Amino acid sequence: MPFEISTTRHFSASHQLRLYDNSIEPLHGHNWTVCVTVAAQKLDAMGVVMDFHELERLADLIIAPMHNRHLNDLSAFAEANPSAEGVAFHVGTMIVLPADIRLVAVEVWETAENSAVYRP
Repeated sequence: MPFEISTTRHFSASHQLRLYDNSIEPLHGHNWTVCVTVAAQKLDAMGVVMDFHELERLADLIIAPMHNRHLNDLSAFAEANPSAEGVAFHVGTMIVLPADIRLVAVEVWETAENSAVYRP
């Protein structure tokens, strides 16, 4: 698809990863950054992929319930590790886009240096 747009959202949350030996790492938090990129084959009647504000709203519907929360306590992470990869997958599989818009990727940063990407 030749046209893409992205929105970047932020939230703060704590988590504890379940480690390889089944132990749990110490409780800690991050100021997370989530970038959602979508694409369209052609521009709409207004000449855009979709309204940025609508993309922000759709992303926020998924991200807002994670803000100021302990991710391990959320049902989305009852079976999955609340890792950057897990958050990216959660956002990417939960976002509901218009029929002519395709999700390209969700990139999630735990820190300014460390990110994970989910591409459906």
